[in-house]
Amino acid sequence: QVQLVESGGGLVQPGGSLRLSCATSGSILRFYAMAWYRQAPGNQRELVARITSEGSARYTDSAKGRFTISRDNATNTIYLQMNNLKPEDTALYYCNTDPHVWAWGQGTQVTVSS
Repeated sequence: QVQLVESGGGLVQPGGSLRLSCATSGSILRFYAMAWYRQAPGNQRELVARITSEGSARYTDSAKGRFTISRDNATNTIYLQMNNLKPEDTALYYCNTDPHVWAWGQGTQVTVSS
């Protein structure tokens, strides 16, 4: 069973930046397309960014131009660099495969507020 551990969230002012990390157990990450998801209170979980096993990235319109997803298959880690954060980015952020097949981790909270 693969375990996912997200970290790097926090409280940041609008316009600020955060870098999220997702560590995975085992060494099979390189075989999967991975994604960052987020869930705001009262909303469904939504995909924000995805990256193929070869490193090709795609973003939702809300993330495009502000977020960058990357991966390090050698360390089994996924990253999400988030710049120019907005209050509407406030959510619990998760990583998983795309489509998701592994159990969800605990997520990391991102709060954007002045």
